[in-house]
Amino acid sequence: MTVDNKVFKDSVSRRAFLSTAAMGASSLAFGLKTPAIAQSVPLKVGVMLPFSGTFAKLGQFIERGFQLYVDEKSGALGGRRIEFVRLDDESKPETATDNINRLVGRDKVDVVLGTVHSGVAMAMVKVARDTGVPLIIPNAGADEATGPLCASNIFRTSFSNWQVSQPMGKVMFDEGYRNVVTITWRYAAGTQMTKGFKEGFEKAGGKIVEDLTLPFPEVEFQALITRIAQLKPDAVFAFFAGGGAVKFVTDYAAAGLKGKIPLYGTGFLTDGTLPAQGAAAEGIRTTLHYADDLDTPSNRRFLQNFKTKTGEDGDIYAVQGYDSAALLEAGLVAAGGDIQARDKVFGAMAMAQIDSPRGPLSFSVAHNPVQNIYLREVRNGENVLVSTAGSAVADPARGCKMG
Repeated sequence: MTVDNKVFKDSVSRRAFLSTAAMGASSLAFGLKTPAIAQSVPLKVGVMLPFSGTFAKLGQFIERGFQLYVDEKSGALGGRRIEFVRLDDESKPETATDNINRLVGRDKVDVVLGTVHSGVAMAMVKVARDTGVPLIIPNAGADEATGPLCASNIFRTSFSNWQVSQPMGKVMFDEGYRNVVTITWRYAAGTQMTKGFKEGFEKAGGKIVEDLTLPFPEVEFQALITRIAQLKPDAVFAFFAGGGAVKFVTDYAAAGLKGKIPLYGTGFLTDGTLPAQGAAAEGIRTTLHYADDLDTPSNRRFLQNFKTKTGEDGDIYAVQGYDSAALLEAGLVAAGGDIQARDKVFGAMAMAQIDSPRGPLSFSVAHNPVQNIYLREVRNGENVLVSTAGSAVADPARGCKMG
């Protein structure tokens, strides 16, 4: 069945799912008995994230966000106590298949949470499709995961690479830029981020002067920064994250380009990296599905609780982990804690509407988030909200066939 919201909604009774979810929630609220499985056997969540290397902090914050939500629910989701099986994927695609097979086959996890690196995520998606294990992707934006490789058991609580980059094209054109250089790592996420940006920018009437790349996870940027200085574009669009983003932003400023050639990107350029980037990041504008100063009850509560628990400021990575737990809970509540009742679990997850710290969060037929994309600017060490670049943005899910 091709992805078509009308067809999907006609074939699945939304009322049935909401009714089931409400019954599950009511039984929990009023202390009614849930199935024995929900009372006695812990739910094993395989946490496959990078805890070392370039993306280590990202993995750490995703895990902490997920744990925070579980702690807020007294250690249980949908009546099931949560047990974690933790694995460092090291952002290495070459070991990803063995790693997830170990979690599913040896450790017998009920659900897998992961990961950050798009190349690793693609290996995880293939195993999830083969085994049927529920997979929640809390960061990796590889378009294929909710495109050609979409499946009933695969959900993403973060973004698609297209979704966060495409709106920036119109933003930059509207701000007066006509000739732009792109720069990124040469791997799936980098390629798709710049492709999404170019789609939006060229559609608006802009021109890409040159696409600059280097292999992941190299951080020797000097030659490419020199090339930018030679090309003298109106502005630069960049995608880097983690330690690479810190190095690029500080190198860009050190080369004297800050203030001369404006720097833009997706939010990963400045999220989770601002303390290390310092003054070099001031003024950078990015698009993302979160801003540090979103003034909503959910975000204020999340930031306060995260700070209290960890001693650190929450960011989008922590939010994505937090929402992953909320999504899993929606499925478990609907199924009375029975993760094997897959139709109920996945049906409720697909229909979930979450009051997220990022704003309203729902899911497309392809199980990718439908969410606001915000334009932010770094001011005094924070990603401050400038405007909403797109409301309820849904990835086109090209090539997805859900059946």
